[in-house]
Amino acid sequence: MNNIVLLAGQNEQTGKLADELSRNNYSCTVLSDSGLSASAIISCEPDLVLIDLTSEPAFERVCREIKKGLDVPVLAIAPVSVVLKLDGQVNDFVSSISSIPEAILRVGRLLDAAGKRVKTNQISARGLLIDPEKYEVYVNGRLVDLTFKEYELLKFLASNPGRVFTRDMLLNRVWGEDYFGGDRSVDVQIRRLRSKIEDNDTTFIDTVRNIGYRFKKT
Repeated sequence: MNNIVLLAGQNEQTGKLADELSRNNYSCTVLSDSGLSASAIISCEPDLVLIDLTSEPAFERVCREIKKGLDVPVLAIAPVSVVLKLDGQVNDFVSSISSIPEAILRVGRLLDAAGKRVKTNQISARGLLIDPEKYEVYVNGRLVDLTFKEYELLKFLASNPGRVFTRDMLLNRVWGEDYFGGDRSVDVQIRRLRSKIEDNDTTFIDTVRNIGYRFKKT
């Protein structure tokens, strides 16, 4: 998981951006002290530094210092006029901290260009995050309490987005060939799982009439 250091003022948009970075499988460290030195940022061992100069102009100084001691991409949140004054000290920029989707996109591009993107076996889709190493599931940053069978069922479906599985196939793959219960067990687990991860606005699992279930493609 890539470590992103976010330098930003303490406001609602900072929290939203940090949450969205986490939902996109980045480890995000938020630093908001305008008196920060570049050494404090370097000690975090970041893969990328994201600096909001719209809410905290004092970070311009830090921005200039970072490149002297740290060979990582720097993404600035600043208007063009400010970026031009930085004399090439940033690798890319977005004009507003509220442009969260664009910021996430540019973070990924900068990491790819620098060869720093860390591969992960986590599964993510529309705010859903499955962490196989920790056996944890998050929905919009909220940890969801699942039983082991609910977790295994969700992980299996999410690992094969768009593919339809019959109830018998799910029984064999998730419960095992030695399980002697009926396919009603699948329906019960799907219903419980949906109640924990879905709401009126978000659906992850589709019912395919007279066949079975599938995980929606993003």
